Amino acid sequence: MQIIDGKALSQKIKTSLKEETSLLKDNQNIVPGLAVIIIGDDPASRAYVGMKAKACKDVGFYSIVHEMPNSITQEEIIDTIKMMNNNPRIDGILVQLPLPNHIDTDKILEVIEPKKDVDGFHAYNVGRLVTGLDSFVACTPLGVMEMFKKYNIELEGKDVCVVGASNIVGKPMASLLLNANATVTVTHIFTKDLASHTSKADIVVVGVGVPHLIKEDMIKEGAVVIDIGINRLEDGSLTGDVDYQNVAPKCSYITPVPGGVGPMTIAMLLSNTLKSATKRGL
Repeated sequence: MQIIDGKALSQKIKTSLKEETSLLKDNQNIVPGLAVIIIGDDPASRAYVGMKAKACKDVGFYSIVHEMPNSITQEEIIDTIKMMNNNPRIDGILVQLPLPNHIDTDKILEVIEPKKDVDGFHAYNVGRLVTGLDSFVACTPLGVMEMFKKYNIELEGKDVCVVGASNIVGKPMASLLLNANATVTVTHIFTKDLASHTSKADIVVVGVGVPHLIKEDMIKEGAVVIDIGINRLEDGSLTGDVDYQNVAPKCSYITPVPGGVGPMTIAMLLSNTLKSATKRGL
């Protein structure tokens, strides 16, 4: 069993991004810029936005955070996004989810200029992903694909079970795997017998936010298990969607929580922002 170290891999990627950013600045006088909108005072969202801002600083990006109260109107958010769409210093625009109930998330995401949609949530980029064209891809699934690549985990012809069908993780993950010629099964809350699907899979990717959903008897010997879930227990500790202690001995590769997929998400956000900035210079 080998642990996939997302923390170490993300650090290597950030080092490379820092070098590329420096070259872009020296050669074309372009500094990648990322703008983040955060609404309300959810502690988890604030912590995550803080991590993103620090990561931008570490690699030499320009970043700005727009903090808005829960009472903000949809029109005010849209106006802010349109302002950033027109700002030549901003290469990436990110709206921290989830949004308050009175805000239509789909409408907000559609306002973002597709070429600045570094989260990969705009329908334009989703459509290009599904059809196998170059696009901005949701950062968490993209990070998982980078893990497969760096650890030489073959996808072509493999049976892969994706547990979870969200627009942010499950659906783009399935599209990326299909594009890599894997045979993909997508399961979700309405799936009748989850174990019948996971137990046959060469690779299981799970991201649903249910602590220890995936048990030892649901995974076959030698499987690769990617745990995207992150859950805070009553004692304050973090755990994934996989019963790591009991599942890990059966796996050929497995990601830990924390220290697995999480750090890769931010690394891919930086990578997407640099990609956008590079296109600005063309």
